[in-house]
Amino acid sequence: MLCQVEQLGCVGYQEALDIQRARVRARKADEIPDTLLLLEHPHVYTLGRNARRENLLFTPERLARIGAEVFESDRGGDVTYHGPGQVVGYPILDLARHRRDIRWYMNSLEEAFLRVAHDYGIEAGRVEGARGVFAGSDKLVALGVHVSRWVTSHGFAFNVNTDLRYFEWIVPCGLRDKGVTSLEKLLGRRVDTEEATERVLYHFGEIFGLEMRREAIAETRK
Repeated sequence: MLCQVEQLGCVGYQEALDIQRARVRARKADEIPDTLLLLEHPHVYTLGRNARRENLLFTPERLARIGAEVFESDRGGDVTYHGPGQVVGYPILDLARHRRDIRWYMNSLEEAFLRVAHDYGIEAGRVEGARGVFAGSDKLVALGVHVSRWVTSHGFAFNVNTDLRYFEWIVPCGLRDKGVTSLEKLLGRRVDTEEATERVLYHFGEIFGLEMRREAIAETRK
């Protein structure tokens, strides 16, 4: 099966939501194939459906003074941060054509990033009761998804060269006993984002049995 890859560059959170919703409608109507939106966000904090307000440690007004927006989201999970240096991916997949099993889908996303971590020589794993991919007790990849009529949206945030200080303003994913890490921190060097993106695309396609086809950026926001 084909998966169309749209690399959008740096996109504000609201614009990304609008693009996702349009792609979800098109996927439900079978007007487009499975699609993976890849992008980066300006500084933003998002609260999932299960978020507890106390996990946002400062008011939205104070966060705005450091240049960060706050959005409520219909994805699963608690509060998280998105910003420069992350590879953010929003898969728009029709699970009816794969497997109608959300647990399988989440496990498959985790498996893709376990393989990416392995490519970099990082020993990563899962933590019971917490979705995502961890290096020790520190989260490397955050996951939060939404599924409607078996079509997925939202997805993953992979810390590549992320400024981890921005996580100090929240309780990331509501996990008070866990930290956050990045490829840069784990490897002790800056990581080529395009290289990391290629690793993500390879293993995502491998896990879901998809042929990953890139689309030109100019075509993707129509």
